[in-house]
Amino acid sequence: MDRLSGLDASFLYLESGAQLMHVCGLIVVDPATMPGGYDFATFKEQLAERVSDVAMFNRKLKFVPGQIDFPVWVTDDEFDIDRHVHRLAVPSPGGEREVSEVAGHLAGIPLDRARPLWEMHVLEGLANGKIAVFSKMHHASVDGVSGSNMISYLCSLEPDAPPLDTSAGEHLRAPSDLELFGRGVVSTVAKPWQLARLAAPTVRTLVETASRARKGTAMAAPLTAPRTSFNGTITGHRSIAYTDVALDDIKAIKKAVPGATVNDVVLALSGGALRRYLMDRGELPDSSLLASVPVSVRNESTRTGGRNKVSSIFCKLGTDVEDPLERITEMAVANAHAKDHHSAVPADTLQEWAEFAAPRTFGLAVRMVSDLRLAERAPVIHNLVISNVPGPPVPLYFVGSRIDALYPLGPIFHGAGLNITVMSNNGEMHIGAIACSELMPGVWDLINQFPIELEAMKASVLG
Repeated sequence: MDRLSGLDASFLYLESGAQLMHVCGLIVVDPATMPGGYDFATFKEQLAERVSDVAMFNRKLKFVPGQIDFPVWVTDDEFDIDRHVHRLAVPSPGGEREVSEVAGHLAGIPLDRARPLWEMHVLEGLANGKIAVFSKMHHASVDGVSGSNMISYLCSLEPDAPPLDTSAGEHLRAPSDLELFGRGVVSTVAKPWQLARLAAPTVRTLVETASRARKGTAMAAPLTAPRTSFNGTITGHRSIAYTDVALDDIKAIKKAVPGATVNDVVLALSGGALRRYLMDRGELPDSSLLASVPVSVRNESTRTGGRNKVSSIFCKLGTDVEDPLERITEMAVANAHAKDHHSAVPADTLQEWAEFAAPRTFGLAVRMVSDLRLAERAPVIHNLVISNVPGPPVPLYFVGSRIDALYPLGPIFHGAGLNITVMSNNGEMHIGAIACSELMPGVWDLINQFPIELEAMKASVLG
């Protein structure tokens, strides 16, 4: 067995029918490269061979009696690929809008917790002759980095080559309820000592943050975001849109602005696209939108357990700044302060505090926020989540099919009904946006602003 960390388990506890905690991805592949040609039966058979021994795909949850401790992962000895890989046809004419409608519908359906927490839906009938694979994997099982590493089990460098990672995972035994209960009692008894151990470093972090705030070198503060139309109580309905931009353009802009990083350019690009979207709707706030940006602490963490190794920083997106060069210049300075501030916080702080997550408390809080519509009354914590996930720099083949695009899609939350996730792939930057359909019905109106804003950034920065 493999016990979930508190951070892993919190994604289970925060989930509801509206606030779904799975991570999605839309992979567009060219089936013409498959040895022997494409057919669904062969595709599923080869996929089954690649995932059968990989723990990420064949483990399921076993809950502790009374929920006195976090669940554990155990191997599903009755794993059945037919429960996880499905085939659908995209409605005619099979364009991007039709693909996104099907993907949005699938994104709004929760995963079955009685089985391994992932699904793949092969979408056929695309007008360009390609196929799309829509994947879902629960956030309790992966974070951004480990989710992208999933590609190594499914992809190869050549159509007929073995996957990049062929290592088999260990079998996770299923403990008895009595053993789980006993372990849970021991874990519960130890929590007061864990809490006492966290007190001193937490106080130091608060003192450090206050000092940086006085100097003007702290990261942007949560609860200071302006309200927009996509900041409210979400439903279980999802809208999805996606686009591509050239990675070389992003790198050229980064190189032209002293101190800027690729992530700074991505955030400035997102800020400019959001500014255009909100201006078109007559909703642009006077102050800048605030984004929560997940940050991997996998290399700094000293904790050995758990699948999620993440923290977060808050960044202003410069939506109140018209000139792209001014926006990215300000953002480069502010983000440098934010990263310096974040590095001063112990890498495992979020994971250690999450060890005190209580399922009933989290579940009650989610229901209160939803039922009382607190997201529309309380201050806005942050407007949206933006993630930048590094992807493969070379062409990859997904079960023999060349990957043409890979659009990642993260979860959304009450109060922040929009998520933008960016992934680089073989010279392209793929941008995926997922939103609550009721709060942002025109997510394509937003995503279409990205190429326009990129041209404006090139004109302003590169001259």
